[in-house]
Amino acid sequence: MLGSKLNRRDFLVAGAATAGVALHPFSTRAADGQAHLRIMETTDLHVNVFPYDYYADKETPTVGLARTATLIDAIRKEATNALLFDNGDFLQGNPMGDYIAFQRGMKDGDIHPVIAAMNTLRYDAGTLGNHEFNYGLDFMSRVLAGANFPLVSANLAKGALAADPLADERFVPPYVILDREITLGDGSRHPIRIGVVGFLPPQITLWDAQQLAGKAATRGIVETARALVPKIRAAGAQIVVALSHSGIAEGDATEAGLENASLQLAAIEGIDVVLTGHQHLRFPGKDFEGLAGVDAVVGTLHGKPAVMAGFWGSDLGLVDLLLERRGEGWAIVSAQSELRPIFERVDRTPKALVASKPEVLAAAKADHDATLTYVRTPVGETTAPLYSYFALVADDPSVQIVNQAQLWYMKTILAGTGFAALPLLSAAAPFKSGGRSGPDYYTDIPAGPIAIRNVADLYLYPNTVQAVKITGAEVKDWLEMSAGIFRQAEPGKADQPLIADGFPSYNFDVIDGVTYRIDVTVPARFDQDGKLVNADASRILDLSFEGHPIDPAAEFVVATNNYRAGGGGKFPGLGPDKIVFVAPDANRDVLIRYIIEQKRIDPAADGNWRLAPAPGTSVVFSTGPASAAHLGDVASLALEPLGRSDDGYARYRLAL
Repeated sequence: MLGSKLNRRDFLVAGAATAGVALHPFSTRAADGQAHLRIMETTDLHVNVFPYDYYADKETPTVGLARTATLIDAIRKEATNALLFDNGDFLQGNPMGDYIAFQRGMKDGDIHPVIAAMNTLRYDAGTLGNHEFNYGLDFMSRVLAGANFPLVSANLAKGALAADPLADERFVPPYVILDREITLGDGSRHPIRIGVVGFLPPQITLWDAQQLAGKAATRGIVETARALVPKIRAAGAQIVVALSHSGIAEGDATEAGLENASLQLAAIEGIDVVLTGHQHLRFPGKDFEGLAGVDAVVGTLHGKPAVMAGFWGSDLGLVDLLLERRGEGWAIVSAQSELRPIFERVDRTPKALVASKPEVLAAAKADHDATLTYVRTPVGETTAPLYSYFALVADDPSVQIVNQAQLWYMKTILAGTGFAALPLLSAAAPFKSGGRSGPDYYTDIPAGPIAIRNVADLYLYPNTVQAVKITGAEVKDWLEMSAGIFRQAEPGKADQPLIADGFPSYNFDVIDGVTYRIDVTVPARFDQDGKLVNADASRILDLSFEGHPIDPAAEFVVATNNYRAGGGGKFPGLGPDKIVFVAPDANRDVLIRYIIEQKRIDPAADGNWRLAPAPGTSVVFSTGPASAAHLGDVASLALEPLGRSDDGYARYRLAL
């Protein structure tokens, strides 16, 4: 059981020195029969080994395992005993990941560059995230074979689920018990057995149905843990660490499909420490203030120490445990969680806090260089700039071009089929829109030559094209769900925040082929989980097809991606039963083929949607500071610059 907590200031006091290195206060405090154990976490690396933005084609101080590695070395020097874990989503997420998957390939015996980099850092164990499956099971298996540390995942089964969670056949072991020796305060060494169990979002079978259908199945995180943790304890684990590639959110622990279940997981008896991820947020910290059962200052979930280490190597997560020997076992008497960032913002500009570790860079250097050659390959030209600075307030060229490519592709595919006579629409969303990723995280491609790196910037994920058949009423609900990204504005009031906290821009779908307006003065019809919360509300106005109001009973085919078609985002009316076509091609490849065939593209937005007017009402939103160069393109919006925020964003007032 967890004992009394230490005050945060205790961790800022310089400790005693050993061999010229200041030890952490827990190490100096450990008495006879006690030991300090420091647990380190990386999570959501997404192939970011180098501190490099492949889309902008320049170095950046905000990402990179090579920088995080320097923190790892420093932590090991501070602590008498230390363990290092990775919490998943390391395999996909930037152009180097795509280069390996789609160009270089993985033969038996090959070492993936992210694994090569991780192998230099002496990880003790890791788990799988949802993005490990994006390139298929065979590819993943070849990658995992190169790891010199164990990988675990408990709620992922091979084939079908067994009658009992304990009987599931698995791709990787559900847990591992690490036999280690730790040094106590008196200098003596004693063995300790640490159980490490891994979990991932059960939704992966929907999100990657094309890769996993008939090959894999998942269980609920909490259900699996309740069955498995007693077995881990019975196998001799004295401390149990849960590697939960799942976020922190309130929810019913009995709900099998919880995507973000780390809080509920922490309440299970027998789990001592929870390492979280998936949400690309930071814990402890303000991201999770106000949640029941969460201490966002100390860093506990239901009293258990926990940490979420940002994303792309932005932070190293730390959990310090003061352990005490009790009989033949160990007990946690004090704990503290914290984050160590790799950068800070000075005058709104990111500055590196640590240098890259050369050994980590060297491990991936050849593939990094090959990736640069790959992403710089030109495929066509654009007659106008492609940017996403205003994608949440107006029709946007970076979304427009994706929808144009999907419509071009699907028209050819459906020709001659029974669906050819149905109206064809296309849905796409802005992927890069600042948010938690910072004021530089926007698409910004100048007019002129367009290269593969630009296409990857327009479409970040390795989704595949799918099409769904839905009714006009379901088209409207699709857009109503998307419109949940806006806060409700009070008519006649000035300077109200426009964008809802926590609503991801990749769930703000724009549907081309129809026209509509969005009234933000009425409440959202659906909540973020797709539940009907305001049945009489209608934010979507004047929804029309070819100049006529949409018939709710009419049928449409909508080109989209596998994530949305399969139910990702919990959009009402969408799911596997609505899918009428599963393409063999990735959305990004379709975009590349479209640009190559067209040779020169015109991505200017056609203005098929806009915010509805509300006289005397104004809202405020933030975007990247480079948006100033494109104000002339959105002259139809009544925008007024409001300067820069402390975190580097440009703020605008928009009169509705």
